[in-house]
Order: sequence, then C-alpha cells, then structure tokens
Amino acid sequence: MGISNILALLGGVALFLFGMSLMGDGLKKVAGNKLEMVLWKLTGTPIKGILLGTVVTAVVQSSSATSAMVVGFVNSGMMTVAQAISIVMGANIGTSVTGWIICLSSLGGGGGWTSLLSTDSISAMVAFIGILFIMVSKSETRKNLGGIMLGFAVLMYGMGAMSDAVAPLKESESFRRLLTMFDNPLLGILVGIAITAILQSNSASVGILQVISVTGAVSYAVAFPMIMGMGIGASVPVLLSAVGASRDGKRTSMIYLLINIFGTLICTVLFYGVNAFAHFSFMQNSTPIDMVGIAMMNTLYRVAAIIVLLPCMKYLERITDLLMKNSKEKPQPKKKGAIEFEDRFLDNPVLALAQSNEGITRMAVITADCLFRSFDLINKYDKDEAKRVIEAEDLVDQYEDSLGTYLVKVTGTALNHAQTLECSLYLHTVADFERVSDHAVNIQQVALEIHEKAVKFSPDAKEELTVIDRALRKIVEITFESFRTQNLELAYRVEPLEEVIDSLCQTAKLNHVARLQTGICTLQQGFVFNDLIGNFERVADHCSNIAVALIELHEDAFDTHKYLNTIKSRSDSEFRKMYEEYSAEYEFMS
Repeated sequence: MGISNILALLGGVALFLFGMSLMGDGLKKVAGNKLEMVLWKLTGTPIKGILLGTVVTAVVQSSSATSAMVVGFVNSGMMTVAQAISIVMGANIGTSVTGWIICLSSLGGGGGWTSLLSTDSISAMVAFIGILFIMVSKSETRKNLGGIMLGFAVLMYGMGAMSDAVAPLKESESFRRLLTMFDNPLLGILVGIAITAILQSNSASVGILQVISVTGAVSYAVAFPMIMGMGIGASVPVLLSAVGASRDGKRTSMIYLLINIFGTLICTVLFYGVNAFAHFSFMQNSTPIDMVGIAMMNTLYRVAAIIVLLPCMKYLERITDLLMKNSKEKPQPKKKGAIEFEDRFLDNPVLALAQSNEGITRMAVITADCLFRSFDLINKYDKDEAKRVIEAEDLVDQYEDSLGTYLVKVTGTALNHAQTLECSLYLHTVADFERVSDHAVNIQQVALEIHEKAVKFSPDAKEELTVIDRALRKIVEITFESFRTQNLELAYRVEPLEEVIDSLCQTAKLNHVARLQTGICTLQQGFVFNDLIGNFERVADHCSNIAVALIELHEDAFDTHKYLNTIKSRSDSEFRKMYEEYSAEYEFMS
C-alpha cells in the first residue's frame, strides 16, 4: 500500500465524514428542527426515553451529538439526570443505524441495465437529483431533501474511495497478521477506543471497520472487541462537551461513558464465558466478516448491552453522584444577577428560544407574586412582606439582565422569519415584565407611606381601590397565563379589560377630586391615592403590551398601534362584547 493509496484513504475518510455531517444536517432540517424539542418535551418513562434517543440519533447520525445535547439540557435545568440516562441509552442504539446505511455501498451490478443497481450509479443519480433540488427548487423542504441526497452521495463516494484505497491490502499477509493480533479481546477494545477517540465519531469508526472488512482480513473475533471499544471511545466528545458545565451536566456526560464501560465489561464476560464452553463456530478459524455482519453485530451488541443495563438505571445515577460528590474544588460563587442560560443551545435556535421562554415564564411567576404581595400591603403593611417584594423585584431585574444578554446572542444566530419574530416578542415582554415589578415596588413604597403617616381613605376611596385591585389581579392572571400557554383566546381578552381599568382609574381620579373639593378627603390622601392609581394604570398598560405582542407574533408582524386602532374602532365587534362584560363585573357601586 503506497503513498497514493494512503492519500486516497484519507480523502475517502474526509468525504465520508463530510457526507455524514451533510446528511445529518439535512435530516434535522426536514424534521422541522424540532428533534431537540421532542427530546425535551416528550421524555417520560425510561422506555420512551430510549425510543426517542434512538430515533433522534438515527436522524442526526451521531450518538455523541445527541448525548452532548442532553448534557446541555441537564446543565440548563431543563431535564434531570434520571431523564437523561434513558436518552443516552437510546443514543447508543441509534448510532448503529449508520452501519446499515453504509451497507448500501456493497451493492453491485452486472452488465447492461443491472449496472444501474450499482453503488456508483445510485450515488450518481442521487447526487444529480440532490443538486437539482438545491439549485433549482424554491421550496425550503426540497432544498433540505437535496442536502440529504447530496450528503448520502458524498458518503457513498467516500466509502468507495476508502474501499479502493485498501484494496491492495487483500493480498498483504503482514496486514492479515496485524489484524489477527486484535482478536485478543483486551487489545481489540483498546484499539477500538483509540480509533474512535481520534475520529470523534463512533459511526465513522464502525464505517472504516466495514471498509477494511472488504479485504477479507477482518474476522468476527477481531470485529467484536473493536466494536465494543469504539463505543467507549465515542465518550470522548461527550466528556469534552461537559467542560464548564454544572455538576449535573458533568454527571450526564459520565453516564455515556459508564453505559459503554459497563456494557463492554458485562458483554465481554458473558459472551466470552459462554464461548469458552459453547465454542461458537463463527468465532473459530478466523471466519471473515463482511459489512452486513459488522452492522448486525454492532446493533445486536448495543441492544443487548442496553437490555442488560436497563434495570440498573438508578444505580448508574448513584454512581455518578458518588463520583462527582467529593470535589475538592470550592464552587465559584455566582455573581449577583447571574442566571445561567445555556450557550450550548445557541447553535440551535429552537432550543435557545425554548430556554428563553422557560426563563421568561419563571420571571413572570416571580413578577406576579411580587405585584400581588404589594397589593396586600396597601391594607395591611408588613415589613417582612415588603422585604420580599423588594427581593422579588431584584430577582426579576437579574432575569431581565440575563435574558436580555442571552436574547441578544440569539439574534446573532441564523434565525428564520418565525424565530426572528419570536425573539422580538421575548425582548418586548422581558422589558414589560420587569416594569411591572418596578411598579410593584412603587406600590410597596406608597403602602409604607400610608402605614407611616397613618393615612385613612374614605369608604368610597377604599371601595374604588378594591374594585381596581380585583380588575388588576384578573388582567395580570390572564396576561401571564396567555403568555405561558401561548393562548391567543386569553390574549384577546386583555385589551378590553385594560380599557375598563383605564376607565375605572380615570373615574376614580375625578371622584377623588370631587371628594377633595367637598373636604371628604385631604390633600395628603390625594397624593397617595393618585400615586396608587398611576401605578395601577401603568401595570395594566404593560399587560396590554405583552398580550398585543403575543397576538402580533401569531399574526406574523409587529404593529401594535395598528392592532389597537383596529380593535377599538369596531364598536360592534367581539371586543365591545368583552368590554361590556368586564364593565359590568368591575364597576363602582357609588
């Protein structure tokens, strides 16, 4: 095997790896770029997690990529370590699918029409159709299908180049003697680990072993330990992905390593122990293995290892807990306001936006609690409750800083039109939620003034504040729930209620002026009353902003003023009906 063959082999490996990557990217896009969301949202029982991990890995063509993705989920708190274990197990099975795809490269053809069934002919036709889809079609789906076809063709050409490069080794006795050394299980496992650690891809390592098998020099006794070792070697990129992750993120990366180590140990002991007595015929006399045989062995080994380890899932979690428990390094204190959002997801806008949504939802819950506590302080001031309002507002500020920074990073990634609108919605709403918490602190300060100066409102003023309080609680609940569930029906109910609250506030101001003129209320009461009403109005306005932004997102545009003018001008519309309902529910008795 000369220099030209070695260069051809390296070129074939390069094409093979590039084809795998191209095909995986295309498959992800055709799937709607929602595979990661499926993993996050649908992982429930262990069996479901294994199935999902298998399917997603079969699509992305990399167990390392799936497992690294799961490390990101756990690191960001979107998934538990226990949930991650089953997905990682499924990823180990899903990675074997590539071996079956590679088997297509062994197709051959005879003369005449049957030559169209050869790998070269199929690859050429697929490549031609794929490039036509990419260059001519305007449909994004067809372009992605073209990417899959082109990736498949490149992968097949790479396999062909590797096969041609190693063809001279068929006649090499020294090469055969070298491979027979690897039928020693320990040596074969170590070689498999080394190859995969270098290539950073289990699928690629198995593919290269399949290519070498065309020389007829690879036996079952050589292939089995190497396949087991390749699974362990694939842990390297997963472990690297956990650098800088939280403790649970690192534990998740170790799960991948432990599954493959324990799977290898158990299967080695069981298989070779039984073979010592049964003397499997295919393991004797250096029986050669072909591409299909390697693909079959790879799949059976991985399924068997997961079946054996499935009852031990809780013990795997405990082992990682023990391994990561006694760290001598002192944890770095978090900076004030530092809330972790996973930068690993920036390469995938779907996950980045999902994580942002979850962060904003948590921010909204804190904001609502902060606001409702401030309302309660008006009638019954409590220092501890006031302190909680200030602490909650400070936490909301931290969320705003972290989310704003993260969303700016997201806007710098490759977003499609819908994702750009979604990111705009989040940037709008983060500011509005933060402003609501600011008004909660303002109300708390007014409540403190009422308490310290012993301000007493007239019965009419109290009744007006109570009605507006009820309406505000309602609009906050509707707004925040509509955002959390992306419920447009609820969002449409916000603006009519906001109009009612505006009307109530204006009426309350006029009534209070009348009470001042008749001497029922004092000037000091007037200042406090107006401060409260002003903050109430602003809270309702921000709720309106959030609901309108949500509606505009689903209508594929942001034009708040146009929307508001449209719905308010239709006096006979559904808006008018909801407005009248709320007016009847929230009205002053006097």
